[in-house]
Amino acid sequence: MTKSKGEETYSYEHEDIGDKPSSFEVWGWYLYEFCSYFVQTVLIPVVFPLMISQLQHLPMDPVYDSWFLNHSGITCAQKQINLYSTLTQHTISISGSSFSSLEWTSIAWGGGLALAAPILAYISFHFNTNFQNLITAAATGLGVFFCLPSGLFKTSKIFIPYIAAIVVAATVTTASHTHHLALMVRALKKFSTTQGVSSHRFSLYATVAGSLGAAIVLSFTYHMLREPNEREYISLWIVSIFCGLVWLVGVLHAFTAENRNSSNPIIPLSSRFQLFSIFKYPHAIGALVAVLLSQFATMSIFTGGVLYIVGQLCIKPVHLLYFWLTYFLFPMLSLPLLHPLQHLIKTSAVKMKIMGLLLSLLSSGFGFYFSNRHWKWPHLMVFGAIQGTASGLLYTFGRVLVLETMESAPCGEESGFSVWYSWVRSVGLCGGFTVGAVVPGRVRTSFGAAFCSALVGIVVLLFGNVSDSGYGGGDVREGGEIRSHDPDALDSKESFSV
Repeated sequence: MTKSKGEETYSYEHEDIGDKPSSFEVWGWYLYEFCSYFVQTVLIPVVFPLMISQLQHLPMDPVYDSWFLNHSGITCAQKQINLYSTLTQHTISISGSSFSSLEWTSIAWGGGLALAAPILAYISFHFNTNFQNLITAAATGLGVFFCLPSGLFKTSKIFIPYIAAIVVAATVTTASHTHHLALMVRALKKFSTTQGVSSHRFSLYATVAGSLGAAIVLSFTYHMLREPNEREYISLWIVSIFCGLVWLVGVLHAFTAENRNSSNPIIPLSSRFQLFSIFKYPHAIGALVAVLLSQFATMSIFTGGVLYIVGQLCIKPVHLLYFWLTYFLFPMLSLPLLHPLQHLIKTSAVKMKIMGLLLSLLSSGFGFYFSNRHWKWPHLMVFGAIQGTASGLLYTFGRVLVLETMESAPCGEESGFSVWYSWVRSVGLCGGFTVGAVVPGRVRTSFGAAFCSALVGIVVLLFGNVSDSGYGGGDVREGGEIRSHDPDALDSKESFSV
């Protein structure tokens, strides 16, 4: 089986990518998503800022008085006021500058991404060798190691290296996880005699599994926050330990999955380390820009929305839990229901990603316009359902777009695509979190930034020559015949069931 572009022809027969993936390997891949998705969606943006806030000390009476001065006398529990204040007030002083707990987390997150860049560049070549599973296991072990002692030293400064190390580990494992999916899809193409093998359903069900894991961690976080004030720090440390142990369970996939090698004997060794080869494919650059903007929008809405709910609306804590659960659990219902519709109307990954951005436009625009109104908890449920679905769609089909653009690259270049996807996604999440962190209490800023980001993302997808069929033009040739890309990956009889 071959695929060609112009005069270049690449044959799957030359690719040493292993056997056809078994159901056991695929379920292991889903398991790792379940055990790691929450790291950059819950652990870093929610749990660690809460832990840092427990180390801050505020004068009680001035905080309470300033609350009523700025919130028109809205009644709120003392514990909730203190929690919001320690999260948002500049209580961490370093070299004449002061930062809030949220900003401190953002600094650590950015530092981790700066460290991850050269590390990813170095190990990207080794993804194409027999060390991929070892890299996944080692990076996971690094992240788990820094999750366990996170509450051992009661000082804010220690969280910078802790969070930075976890960010590096999460970014590396995301790249390795994405690379493994690319090789499984290539193996299916190699051994399948039917057309239409793609990564759509893989990515969709992985998002469902990851959302379930995130909902479990958030529920546990809420439960531990109900502990008395003097025990909250220890309780949140237990949450961090729990996250590390769950993440460690996912490493089972690294030891049970087939060690796939994407080296190609017809490509010289010197050409395999092509971290910047992605820039030869303009449609791949467009896909990465869309990933960056969409992840920025989702995290900006999530961070700004949660701070608005807690700090401005002062809703009951249980209603915040309902919002969190709706945000992460509703996609478990909506995404599988949207997949048959996508297959029925033959909608591409580009259009599905545009749908996610349109939903983000709706939620951020709605939140911006009605930011001065007092929302009831049913409004929060609707907001959470819409934005949760948008976040799920953008994550699912952002990964699909990058994976499908690999169709235009020869075997051995998947590592470069995967590394760029992982790092760009993390940058988008960090940027969105930073916007929400530096302007707490001004939800219009975070919602407005998310709205503009989603709008630009739509423009990029519509006019940026972005395609999910491998080439900017949109077709892949197999056996000399042009075929269109089928959005359904696993409907073939030769595919395993999920």
